[in-house]
Amino acid sequence: MAQSIDLGEWLWPIGGMTQATLTIDTDAIFANWQALDAKSAPDVETGAVVKADGYGLDAGRVAGALASRGVRSFFVAVAEEGIAVRKAVGNDPDIYVFSGMMLTDASVMREHNLIPLLNAPEQFARYRAELPDAPFGVQLDSGMNRLGMEADEFAPLRGDAGDARLIISHLACADEPDHPQNTAQLAAFRALTDGLGVRRSLAATGGTLLGADYHFDLCRPGIGLYGGAPFGDARAVVKLEVPVIQTRTVMENETVGYAAHWVAKRNSRVATIAAGYADGLIRAMGGGAVKLFANGVPCPLIGRVSMDLITVDVTDVDDVPDQLELLNETQTVDDLADAAGTIGYEILTSLGARYARVYS
Repeated sequence: MAQSIDLGEWLWPIGGMTQATLTIDTDAIFANWQALDAKSAPDVETGAVVKADGYGLDAGRVAGALASRGVRSFFVAVAEEGIAVRKAVGNDPDIYVFSGMMLTDASVMREHNLIPLLNAPEQFARYRAELPDAPFGVQLDSGMNRLGMEADEFAPLRGDAGDARLIISHLACADEPDHPQNTAQLAAFRALTDGLGVRRSLAATGGTLLGADYHFDLCRPGIGLYGGAPFGDARAVVKLEVPVIQTRTVMENETVGYAAHWVAKRNSRVATIAAGYADGLIRAMGGGAVKLFANGVPCPLIGRVSMDLITVDVTDVDDVPDQLELLNETQTVDDLADAAGTIGYEILTSLGARYARVYS
């Protein structure tokens, strides 16, 4: 424990780290990939979605760790993301770009050997004209109405799509296994692609869990690799330890934080820790469900989450450690997301740049 000076109600730690530490377990990411890969037949490839900078965990490091263990297909949102992944994985794995080919992407696609998933007839025509010998994929809209060619747009191009490396679509409701849109989109995708003789992909994490009908030739899990729902058997990937920068005694009926949001029901010991919503710890999670852990002892988050600070009730801890754990195997990104009224994707991709990052 850091040394402290007793100033009555104030206890100021002297020395020690004031930067929170985010530990990313790349072995756990691979273990989650293996577990999802095992859910499909041996002739179905399992790739990895590493967009949004590897869901906030560094796309290069994540993709490099997976490629070194045999993963051969990666998916990014935009061409710029593909550059970092290509540097990490070498020239052999396929890197697919969900956004297709934007107006200035031709040289980037060529130089870094990226494969656009062409979303519109205009993209298709421009790419085939500018890079006629380069590999490409096609993205179809099977009912999500977000990206991809609709049936009437794809029909005139169907014959030319036989040279595609991959044809994909995206399920809107895969996290809800009984939702009727899943079977509707499956039927639409089959109607658009049966008989083409091109490799196909429909399933991300949720689709992988829906079963073999959705697997086709390649599954492309994203959030499940990083320990998030709907993959309930996922191993936790991230641990977040936040330093205690001050402790104090708060008397019964005194308040803590902005808007006097929390009122002490007893004489309490309160720790202030060095992270807040500027670090991606969403303000809305301060409603009472979140705990921090002091040597395994759960301690309630109290008061409002501030920009740089969070307050924690450590009354029931005999010795307050230098750091409290916010994310671990007990409290995951989905637990924080539930408390904040959001989803684990947002928690992961919001984790800030101020953390000291450790990869294991």
